Amino acid sequence: MAERGTLRLGSRSFGAGEFALMAIVNRTPDSFFDRGATYATEAAYDAIAKAVADGADLVDIGGVKAGYGEPVSEDEELRRTVDFVAGIRSRHPDLVISVDTYRSGVARRVAEAGANLINDTWAGADPEVATVAAEFGAGLVCSHVGGLSPRTDPHRMAYDDVVADVIRTTTALADRAVAAGVRPDGILIDPTHDFGKNTLQSLELTRRLDELAATGWPVLVAVSNKDFIGETLELPPGQRGNGTLAALSVSAWLGARVFRVHDVPAARQALDLIAVLRGTAQPAGTRRSLA
Repeated sequence: MAERGTLRLGSRSFGAGEFALMAIVNRTPDSFFDRGATYATEAAYDAIAKAVADGADLVDIGGVKAGYGEPVSEDEELRRTVDFVAGIRSRHPDLVISVDTYRSGVARRVAEAGANLINDTWAGADPEVATVAAEFGAGLVCSHVGGLSPRTDPHRMAYDDVVADVIRTTTALADRAVAAGVRPDGILIDPTHDFGKNTLQSLELTRRLDELAATGWPVLVAVSNKDFIGETLELPPGQRGNGTLAALSVSAWLGARVFRVHDVPAARQALDLIAVLRGTAQPAGTRRSLA
């Protein structure tokens, strides 16, 4: 078994000081941010190719809008994801493919098609998702939603200590996944900003992210253009890029390892600089005042 500090997904391994960038490609017509820009198959393939060229280490495919919206049957989610995952695997044999789903039936089919990571953003609502990840040797994201059912929005969520609740829930799910046979070096925990949380709670999670990192489990953060950034700055989704980079950079400094983003080039530059500042990478050039 690999050391806890090493994260292994597909053919890739990410060491304790190495950041991994996850690009978002939604196969949905109603995504809160892109409004269906990658719903069409060819547009989605183009987005994958661009993300890879821009420096993404992983791609995360979603077939259902995360929050409240039109019902999407399991058959429809399968139609949006399975053949597409197989197509990505054919075009990009070594790319790490993640699929955002809370349904074990979908997890099984996308794993058969070549997915390396199951991004379960609804905190094990279907416990068989972990069983599927174990069967196929896939990684698993263990998240926190405060007990909400899938695709429901938070309302007056209250915690004695939101960070303690997140740690307790995600680490328990991680331990349960290991007991189900999921590889320990393929497990991530995700505080899941905005899911089951108001803006103040998501901000608290961000400023105390080092406490999640201290659990030893690799931490994934998905803050890109989220509502807690929009409410803090009073900005709509399309104008939250600068705030996203600020939250992402703080999360990286405090120990997050994997970052789910819409803007890959901007995030890649920010993470590269944070890695140098933390001493885990070297500058690309150091000619100033030395020539």
